Order: sequence, then structure tokens, then C-alpha cells
Amino acid sequence: MLLGCIADDLTGATDLALMLTRAGMRTVQVMDVPAPGDALDGFDAVVVALKSRTCPATDAVDLSLRSADALLALGARQLFFKYCSTFDSTNEGNIGPVAEALLAKLGGGLAIVCPAFPANKRSVYLGNLFVGDQPLAESPMKDHPLTPMRDSNLVRVMQRQTKLKVGLVPFGVVDQGVDAIRAAYASAEASGQSFVVVDAILDRHLLAMGEAAAAHKLITGGSGVALGLPGNFIRQGLMMASRPPDRMNAPKGRSAILAGSCSVATRGQVKAAMEAGIPAMKLDPALIAMGKVDAAGVADWVLKQPAGKPPLVYSSDDPGAVRAVQEKHGRLEAGAMIEHLLADVAVRLVKGGVRRLIVAGGETSGAVVNGLKIGALEIGPEIDPGVPWCRAVGHDLVVALKSGNFGAPDFFTKAWERME
Repeated sequence: MLLGCIADDLTGATDLALMLTRAGMRTVQVMDVPAPGDALDGFDAVVVALKSRTCPATDAVDLSLRSADALLALGARQLFFKYCSTFDSTNEGNIGPVAEALLAKLGGGLAIVCPAFPANKRSVYLGNLFVGDQPLAESPMKDHPLTPMRDSNLVRVMQRQTKLKVGLVPFGVVDQGVDAIRAAYASAEASGQSFVVVDAILDRHLLAMGEAAAAHKLITGGSGVALGLPGNFIRQGLMMASRPPDRMNAPKGRSAILAGSCSVATRGQVKAAMEAGIPAMKLDPALIAMGKVDAAGVADWVLKQPAGKPPLVYSSDDPGAVRAVQEKHGRLEAGAMIEHLLADVAVRLVKGGVRRLIVAGGETSGAVVNGLKIGALEIGPEIDPGVPWCRAVGHDLVVALKSGNFGAPDFFTKAWERME
């Protein structure tokens, strides 16, 4: 193994694994901290999917350090800490505390900070993160139910989360290419900076910053930064590029969609699916809390639908409705209630013959994977930037685990075209 990766949520891990696979690395995604003796030989990269984005910072640090120890023991030459392309976090963390702990584990030095992902319209300019043409703080992320982002300047955001010094490698330097970026890294480290936010608005910027960081012990960023990492190992003669899959030979059986995300992208995908005639059931948190809606009933409804179109079960709603539910049931409790229900639904659906499953939302995906006891994923063909089909290792099942913010409006209808 060459690259050991620690992702702070499940869909982010899948997104990263896809990017590494596309760039030629033989990659496997695992759902827990690897244990001694796990069969991970033959892979260039291992991605550990944690559920550490919104847990207490101390827990996130502990999980991440345990993952780092396991990956280093397996031979990782470089570690990658992956977080969301919208830098989902609070003033207390968890990105800063985890990055700081990992850097200390590796003996210090400099680590880059860059969530840019141009293919999904995430860019960083003069340290400010943009979602499309909107500053992060003016985008729908300002109303995220768990990690509302109210500051677009990543230097400020990161500095609030760490006691180490945070700097910036601005666009004017990045656009000059690898040598200029590498010199900026050296200057930043010499001045006592431990983290540098790096601007990027095009894929070539990500490739250049990744190449310039070949000697860094720790990389932090969104999955876009992974574009520039496999080439380092190829140039060093440590691996040969492999060809990513184009289609997936999926098991025969029924299909279904579970959507727990309330992001603008997922709400648009739900709307488009319903307009295309996909049968849909909306979950009402109030009825779930009263016990009037349960997993058995939801799964029974799905399995009774005609097999021609994949039924959709969703809890996605607008920010006002989400706030009302949180005020009544509690912020974390409301989310957990939906996640646990959808996880139970997924287990019942697979028992009932569903073999192709789309799950939307990072927290929902984590709950579903845990419920189904999926331990590892084999990365398959890309549906949309950042979202592949995956084969659940040891199960007769393929899944697409979609970050709430990712995917085109027709994602729920076109995803099935990539399977045989």
C-alpha cells in the first residue's frame, strides 16, 4: 500500500476512492479501522470510511489516529485526510483538530488544505471557498442542519479550529505551476506555518498542488486533491496505472432509492425522479416519532411497487421544515431518527430481493452500510462526478452512496444505465 486515506464520512470516502481509481490506483474502501490480518494486499490505496464529521471532536481525533496507526502499519507512505468539498465543520472542528493530531502523529511539517473540486463547482480563490458562483457563506450550506457554514474564508475557518499557524498559497502562485507552488510550501514551512490553504479553480491546479506535495507526510483536502497524488507514485516507479471500470456487472434483482439528505441537489433529484414517474413515499418525522410509520410498513410499500421503476423513499425537505422538526425533536435526535429508520428499511429491502440500491446523504449512507453490515466496497463505474456504483464485498448487492450535494438533477433516473 502506498496511500492511506482517512475520510470523515462514508460518501466522502467513496468519492475519494473513485478519484483514486480514475487516476490509476487500485483502491479499496473499508468501513472501519483496519485490523491486523485484514486482506488488503494488492491495493495501492486503502480508504477508511469513518463517521467522524459531526461527532465530538475528541472522538473524531481518536478514530482518525487509530486509522492512521493501522494504515502506517500496513505500509502507507503518505496519509490523506479527506473532508467535504464544502468544508463542513463548526468553529470547534472537526477538521482542524483531526488535521492537527495527524500532523503531530507524523512528526510535524506542512500540510495543505484544499476542498476544491471544480467538476462539482467547488473552487477556492484567495482563500475563499465558492459553491458555483456563490461564496460558501451565501450558498445553501449556510442552512446545513448540522454544520451551517457562515464564513467563506477558509484561512479564518481553519485558524479557529487549530492552535497551529494557517497560511495561504494564493491563485497567483498556484497558476504558475508546480515549481512555484513547491517554493511557496517551503517558504510557508520556514515561516512557521503548519497548514496552508491552497487556491484552485481548475483541475490543473489540483494536479500541480498534488505533485508539489509529493514529499509531504500528510495531505488534507477534498477528493479533488487526489487527482495529483497517484502520478507521484507512478513517477517514483512505485506503481503502474490501472484502468478504471466503465460498466458494472450487477446482480439481478429489484432496485430502490433511499434519500435522507435535505440538500438542494438531492431535493432537486427527488423532484426530477417524481416528474419522471418514479413512485415515491415521503417520510413524515412526526408520524415516525409517534410510531405511525415504521420500517416494516415502508419496506412493504417499496416491495409492492411494480418492478419497472425503482421506488423512492425520501425524507428530504426544505430548510424551514427541517428546522421545525429539529426544534421539536432535537437537532441530532431528528437526524438519527430518520437514519435509523432508513437503515432498517434497507435491511428489509435486501432481504426482500433488492440488489441495486441508491442511498443519498452521507449520514444516511453510513447508517445503511452499518445496518447491512457491509465491511468493504469495490469501486465501480462513475455515475456523476464523485459518485460511483460500488460492489459490496461479500454481499450480493451493488450500491451507490451519494453525498447529498452531488449529482445532476437526473441522477436517480440515469444511474441504472451504468450497469449490465
